[in-house]
This record gives sequence, structure tokens and C-alpha cells, in this order.
Amino acid sequence: MDKEKNTPEDPKDEETVVMPDEGVTVADDLEEEMNETGEDVAQRKIEELEASLEKEKKEYLFLMAEFDNFRKRTIKEKSELIKNAAEAVLKGLLPIVDDFERGLNATENVEDPAAVREGMELIYQKLVKYLEKNGVKAIDPEDREFDTNRHEAISAVPVQDEAQKGKILDTVEKGYMLNDKVLRHAKVVVGQ
Repeated sequence: MDKEKNTPEDPKDEETVVMPDEGVTVADDLEEEMNETGEDVAQRKIEELEASLEKEKKEYLFLMAEFDNFRKRTIKEKSELIKNAAEAVLKGLLPIVDDFERGLNATENVEDPAAVREGMELIYQKLVKYLEKNGVKAIDPEDREFDTNRHEAISAVPVQDEAQKGKILDTVEKGYMLNDKVLRHAKVVVGQ
């Protein structure tokens, strides 16, 4: 008789598990799934995929808008940086302009040209020091090798000595470098 009570056909012995949140038994859930047709399963999968696709589209549009904002912000920051960099350089030149103005006012009644020259040399040295501080340096005029990357030949002069051919004979206008980039080529006379 004990064996008959434990048979699975006896409904009293069947266990039902109740989910705490839903109040639905596992048996009910399985029964519902087994009753669904293939079309219902396919329709549910399509709806899930459409919902997933819609979510991905929204995320994509959000990322595109964020990237566009980043691009605009970067362009604005870059233009501000360029504007402010020029402002800083020009602001540094103002004391030198002030020195020139004071020098011009001081030379109105001075008859000694040596004193005027000394004042001009001081202002010139201050300007050169400021340029060097900002990365601007003169191309070495003692360098006698002609280099098309740094020099511009404005004239070629015939020379007797073969060693002078292709060499710089005279610098008409100094060239300048900004860090390692040519700011202005040196204008030179080259031996031919």
C-alpha cells in the first residue's frame, strides 16, 4: 500500500513550487510554455529582437550626438587656444614697444649719437631675448653651407676658388626658426 501512495499518478503527492513574487507555480509555467504554438514563440522572438534593435538605435543616436558635441567643443577649444596664444605673444611685446617710445622721447634733445645707439642696442637685446624665450632663433649666419630648407638664394656670384662654389658668401637678410621649423628663410648670396 505504501508503494501505491508514492506513484506519480497520485495527485496528492505531486509537489508544487510557488514563486514568491509571481504567485505562479512552476507546473503552471511549464504547462503554459508547452501550450504555445511555434507561431507564438516566433512572434515573441520577433518582438524581443525589435525591442533590442530599437534600444540599439537609441544608443547609436545618443553616441552620434555626443560625438558631434565633442567635435564642436574641440574645435572651439582649439580656436580659443590659438587666439589666446597670439594674445600672450603680443602682450609680451608691449613692454618692448614702451621701451621704444621712451627711447624716442629721450632722443629728441640728445646730440650724442653713442647714447642713442646704446639705448637702441638695449632694446634690441631685450627683443631678441624675448623671441628666444618663445622659441624663435636666428639661423646661424656663420653657417656657410647653402641649404635650400633654410636659405633662399637671391643672387649667385661667380667665384674663382672652387671651394667657394655652392657656399654662402653674404647674408642679405637673416632667417629665423620657430623651434625646429623655418619661420623665415635667410636671404643669401651664393658662390657659383
